[in-house]
Amino acid sequence: MDDDSNVFFPRILNRYEDEPAEPEIEEGAEEDVENPNNEDVTGEPLETEDKEQRQPVERPRKTSKYMTKYERARILGTRALQISMNAPVMVELEGETDPLEIAMKELRERKIPFTIRRYLPDGSYEDWGVDELIVEDSWKRQVGGD
Repeated sequence: MDDDSNVFFPRILNRYEDEPAEPEIEEGAEEDVENPNNEDVTGEPLETEDKEQRQPVERPRKTSKYMTKYERARILGTRALQISMNAPVMVELEGETDPLEIAMKELRERKIPFTIRRYLPDGSYEDWGVDELIVEDSWKRQVGGD
């Protein structure tokens, strides 16, 4: 599949993966001739922005606050797979052993640490936390929402 598939399927982002991706090392990359021992170079510090200082711009949302059945299915399937691979469980277990049942319980209690990225026709996107969305389960009970 190519990158256009994200237009039709919402992207799920894990919130608890804090490790940055390792940089790719290109073959035949040039060595630093001025600093062959990779010693720290003193000089003026680079200007960087702290994550705490940057505030996300709060724009009015265009998409619905309801989780679609497709998003619900993908979230439950992805989370159940993670649980089956020994990911930490975010709820108290009361004898549940089936990963899908545990994922459903986490969704009911709004504890799944995912972000749903909904792409819009103009190429932009909106990120929604699973805990922000209103979920209707298969018995038509509403769970969560403001």
